[in-house]
Amino acid sequence: MPNAALIVAAGRGSRAAGHGATGVPKQYAPLAGRSVLARTLAVFLEHPAIHRIGVVVHPDDIDRYEAQTSRDGGKLLPPCFGGTTRQQSVLSGLEALRICAPDRVLIHDAARPFVDAQQVDDVLAALDAHAGAIAAIPITDTVKHAGVDRLITRNIERAGLWGAQTPQGFHFTAILAAHRAAHAAGRNDFTDDAAVAEWHGLRVAIVPGNPRNVKITTAEDLALAQHELASGAGPDVRTGTGFDVHRFTTGACVWLCGIRIAHTHALEGHSDADVGLHALTDALLGAIGDGDIGQHFPPSDPRWKGAASHLFLSDARRRIAALGGTISNVDITLLCEAPKIASHRQAMRERIAAILEVSVARVGVKATTTEGLGFTGRREGIAAMATATVILPPSAGP
Repeated sequence: MPNAALIVAAGRGSRAAGHGATGVPKQYAPLAGRSVLARTLAVFLEHPAIHRIGVVVHPDDIDRYEAQTSRDGGKLLPPCFGGTTRQQSVLSGLEALRICAPDRVLIHDAARPFVDAQQVDDVLAALDAHAGAIAAIPITDTVKHAGVDRLITRNIERAGLWGAQTPQGFHFTAILAAHRAAHAAGRNDFTDDAAVAEWHGLRVAIVPGNPRNVKITTAEDLALAQHELASGAGPDVRTGTGFDVHRFTTGACVWLCGIRIAHTHALEGHSDADVGLHALTDALLGAIGDGDIGQHFPPSDPRWKGAASHLFLSDARRRIAALGGTISNVDITLLCEAPKIASHRQAMRERIAAILEVSVARVGVKATTTEGLGFTGRREGIAAMATATVILPPSAGP
């Protein structure tokens, strides 16, 4: 019984970023080191009952989206493009989800980053007995109706009134049919997916939502969210290690830490065999628990034949940035009898700093011999060890 989530992130609203019409759309606005969208996605990526995730984005935002997400693990599908209204965007996303044929789907606004696992559980559980279910909170304030002049015309009885939130869950084929029917009828005035479902004849239940599950709309909303996160846990400091070995082969140079060095031999490998950058890439991936270089760039893939290893290191940096993280420092130790490293050390540090977009002061490169012992002592190859410290914002994951 596969469950899917559809994250609606195609809006152009920029009020939350505080830059007016030319600002960053609110779903990409930074929120305590991570974007609003990244925080929203994390809840569904980490939830064991969600098996596939589709995201609807605006075509102008595809670079923003790709810069902070990864489809590793199989849950996150390639994004699809939305329409001019939220209703059109949801229909586009539902059509894209047909490829994985989910039984149930939760539709959620990207601008609600404080959704939690309990709300996901409750909406899914309600679908066992109902055609649809939404998270909502009871209205507790007195509700007034006012005219265009903002003068109160009447009081509205608040008993039985609920403020709708997302996620809103449905049986997939039923909500897809409802959205298709609304589109065919020219109805594009529904304010949420429950309204589309109700118009189509589906009965939708309410499960208690969470007052924290607010929708970020304005700059003031974003500031309040920043304050709430800042008052919570401190930064998440992580350390990773990496180790790599490459044997010598015929050639006239080696690549070490991004620098080409003339030598009596070359290093053998599927890529350029830069043992220093390979170890460092693994250290960074290890710090965020995101596999290793062989998983992301398998030697069986011909695309990486002879590839420059700075591509691998840049990818690790991108993955850390997608989590809102920063690289605090990295350190590499090269184990070899030759070539001699001392005269190249500063160039190596500067090259690594440029790839990782950090200060040179945060990069260490050292070299040592094994006093003639082992394969490095016999000058059969070079080994490298690396460590990396990464600082993630609270609750960054993975």
